[in-house]
This record gives sequence, structure tokens and C-alpha cells, in this order.
Amino acid sequence: MAKILVIEDEAGVRDSLVDILNAEDYIVDSAVNGEEGLRQIREFHPDLVICDIMMPVLDGYGVLEKVRQDPNLATLPFVFLTAKAERNDFRSGMDLGADDYLTKPFTHDDLLRMIHTRLGAQTAVDQKTQQQLDALRTSISTALPRELVGPMREVLTLSATLAAQANTLAPEQVEILAKAIHRSAQRTARLTQNMLLYAKLERLHLDPQSASHLRQQFTDRADAILLEVAEALATDYLREDDLDISLDPFAVSMSESQLRKVCEELIDNALKFSTPGTPIKIFGSYADGQTTFYVIDYGQGMTPDQIAHIGAYLQFDPNAETSQGTGLGLAITKRLVELHQGELTIESIPGRQTIVRVVLPD
Repeated sequence: MAKILVIEDEAGVRDSLVDILNAEDYIVDSAVNGEEGLRQIREFHPDLVICDIMMPVLDGYGVLEKVRQDPNLATLPFVFLTAKAERNDFRSGMDLGADDYLTKPFTHDDLLRMIHTRLGAQTAVDQKTQQQLDALRTSISTALPRELVGPMREVLTLSATLAAQANTLAPEQVEILAKAIHRSAQRTARLTQNMLLYAKLERLHLDPQSASHLRQQFTDRADAILLEVAEALATDYLREDDLDISLDPFAVSMSESQLRKVCEELIDNALKFSTPGTPIKIFGSYADGQTTFYVIDYGQGMTPDQIAHIGAYLQFDPNAETSQGTGLGLAITKRLVELHQGELTIESIPGRQTIVRVVLPD
């Protein structure tokens, strides 16, 4: 049965709530002020908190503020109990993260209806989170190993060939094998680096100070960086002639390394998922305090559902025989752009075209 904590300084109200909840077979605990309530939250681990606003020592707003600052309690259902029904009081609580209000005087049915609603909503959130975790585990157990197996197999095969035939190979043949080994090793290193970067970006959600510091970095002549990245990647794919680039001079409030990562992932996807001989269009400009650039390809494309579910490790078809990438690079790009208060949008027609639009403030 669910555990409910009641934080209320008026003994009559507190006892009445506890009696009603006990009669409904909930596991109930109570506290007489906000400070004691915080201790009980951490010791009792309730599924729902019903908390008065006006209390001695620490009021309800203070309790909720401290609860929402704790990552382990950020989603704990929290309901205010109050005799004050003015609109500004409701707004203050909601701004702090309250889930609901129960206004005194309340009926037995009002109380139980609110509890059922809040616990039901939390159960739905928990189920959705579990589904996402299950999908993540499945993707990690399939997509990542498959992505790593390909380049590692090439490294092992090519290096074995080089070791066995080194004495008989011509210098140019040795060079070809060495470059192929290097490319495969780079793919493995890039995937590993992306995994570490994504984990770092996830941690920034809990560290606003570090996130704010990153936003203060700046890259002048960002257009030159974009051009350099595009030309280097096109050379790797032997598709220099497919590039169609038009860039006005612009700068962005983003470090050069992060800008390179955004450009690399978007352009690499365009090259990877389109056919040689089809154009890769890249153009950008600055206007009205923001930079906008586009990466357009005429390849595999994406469905609306695929676009809506962009996320780390989520391959578009986890049962596919061929490697499609982990989706990690696109997830990283989206998080980097949003971290810098920008916007990344994707429009695509499956089998025909994908347009990626990035907007960054100056």
C-alpha cells in the first residue's frame, strides 16, 4: 500500500487526516512542522506528501523548495493543504513545483479523490520511465555492441593481414592498410567519446552553474569552422564534389570544440545516410541577433516518429541487420544546442530528404 506523510501543525486537522488515511489502509506518518517533515521525508520515504503551508519553524513553501532541490525527491508528489485560496497563493506553490492543492475545509471524498489522482499520475510517470529504461537497456545491449563490433573486426582483420604480409607488401599497400586501420580505430574512439560526452551533458542538468559557464564561451568566425568540418568529412567519404556550401560570416556563443561536435555529427549523418553523387547542402547566415544554419541531404530520411523520439542509444530499427548508428550523435547535438539556449529542428521526407535547422543566439 502507498505511504503518505502528513505535515500539519494543527493537531485536530493532522489527527483527522491520519485517521482517514489509516481507515483506507494507507501507511501513514505525520510531522508537526516543516523541519520535522523534511526529516520524515528522508527517513519514511513516502509516496505522497500532504503539507500545510502556514507552519512554525519551516513553512510549506520552504519544505517544497528543499524537496525539489534534492534530485532524489524531484518527482515526489507534493500536495499543499491550505485555508488560503487566493490565486497568488496557488501560483506561488505551483512555481515551486507543487502538484496539487487541497483547500480547507475539505470532505472525505475530496481527500481520497485527490490522493487517487496524484498517486495514479505518479504511477503513470513511473511506468513511462521504466519503459524508457527498458528501451535504453535494450538499445545499449544491441546497438552499441553492434556499432563497436564492425570497426573492431576491421581493425583485427586488417592488422592481422598487415602483420602476416608486411614483408611482401609494397609500400603503397602498407599505407592503404594502415589508413584503413586508422579509420576503423577512429570510429571506435568517436563512439566511446560520444558515450562519455553524453553522460557529461546529462550531469549538467543537475549543475546549473557549470551549464551557465559553458554558455559564456564564444567562437568568432564560426562559419570557417563549419566549412572546415564539412570539407574534412566530405574528403573522408570521398564526396568532395557533393558539397554545396554557402555561408555568411557569423559567430556563436559556443566553444569551438562544442561547435565542431555539432557540425561533425550533423554533416556526418548527412553523408552517412545519403548516396554518393547526391548533394549535401550547407548554408547559414546571421540576422536579428541569431545565427541560423542548415544541413540538407537527399538520402534515407526520417519518419515523424523517429524525429519525435530522438534520444541516446535509440536506433531507429534495433532489429535491422545493418549498422544504422546509435542515435547518440544526434542526441548529443540536440542537447548541446539546447544547452546554449538554441533550437534544433528536423524536417524530413522518408526516402527523399532531410533538413536540419540549427538556431543559436549571438
